[in-house]
Amino acid sequence: MDLLNICMDAKHHKTKPGSEDKLHDQCSPWKKNACCSVSTSQELHRDTSLLYNFNWDHCGQMEPACKRHFIQDTCLYECSPNLGPWIQQVDQSWRKERFLDVPLCKEDCQSWWEACRTSYTCKSDWHKGWNWTSGSNKCPVACHTFESYLPTPAALCEGLWSHSYKVSQCS
Repeated sequence: MDLLNICMDAKHHKTKPGSEDKLHDQCSPWKKNACCSVSTSQELHRDTSLLYNFNWDHCGQMEPACKRHFIQDTCLYECSPNLGPWIQQVDQSWRKERFLDVPLCKEDCQSWWEACRTSYTCKSDWHKGWNWTSGSNKCPVACHTFESYLPTPAALCEGLWSHSYKVSQCS
């Protein structure tokens, strides 16, 4: 089985990767071989995307540089056909697979944390524990800076999405 040319079995992924010439903005690096559609790439750039009804600005306006990292992360998740070695089966209502421990360069993680440390959030793991009664994610507890919930770059990169990423040395 080819692990570097497959799409996850999840809510918005195509069944097979292929060309998508018009991928939007930060998703464009995947246009030659993508697991996401043009409409998915456009939608995930919105502040409260209809893809998951997840509001990046759940604790007030997120810094634009911080939001760019989250959009890039979402583009990777939705569009990359090269995550096969890290795909794991899950039993969730909105997807059958996820990725786990994808290597993320230490320098990229540091940059993400620096961009977000002064923005606000209310949780250290965004995969679970939100109040969804309004239809989008609302905080169950008080908002504080990212730095107070996620005190190190590794806490952000490895903890925020339940170990989707693993901080790694890159050369």
